[in-house]
Amino acid sequence: MARFTILTYPDPSLKQVSEPVDHFGEELHRFVADLEETRLAGPAAVGIAAPQVGRLQRIVIVDCSVTRRSVENHGHLVLVNPEICAWEGYVVGREGCLSVPDYTGNVIRADRIHLRAYNEHGEPLEFEMHGFEARAVQHEIDHLDGLLFLDRLVSRRDDLFRRQRYQKPAKQGVTNPK
Repeated sequence: MARFTILTYPDPSLKQVSEPVDHFGEELHRFVADLEETRLAGPAAVGIAAPQVGRLQRIVIVDCSVTRRSVENHGHLVLVNPEICAWEGYVVGREGCLSVPDYTGNVIRADRIHLRAYNEHGEPLEFEMHGFEARAVQHEIDHLDGLLFLDRLVSRRDDLFRRQRYQKPAKQGVTNPK
């Protein structure tokens, strides 16, 4: 397996609309495996979309089971050609992105969605999602449509925040040489 380089804002590829997947075969399976390895290498990423690694196809991976924010979720999902068929309610929440590594922002998203997609084998999927999982899926689908969370900020002036960087504490009993 291989890890891909994540494209970062303002790379113009991130603003392009992705094409639907029309062939479900071994090459797609290899790509999905490499995309998952790339997601896992990222800092606590719950999702990744193919355009973030330069492949303009409608493929996303979402796994909200790895975060404590989402009690109810559908686990690890590979979503090919995902489509939100219905949504209801709106909530504001903080989002970050592998492609915008230095910032987070407040974004309005639907609270509940009805989603249709295919898995990597071409089998149809259908889900009712809410809360953090619904937010994560909407965020990743935006990548397929050439949108970043920056395009959906509540206010560019008041709702964009520089991401905090945490340093590991120094080991006890060890002094830094001068």
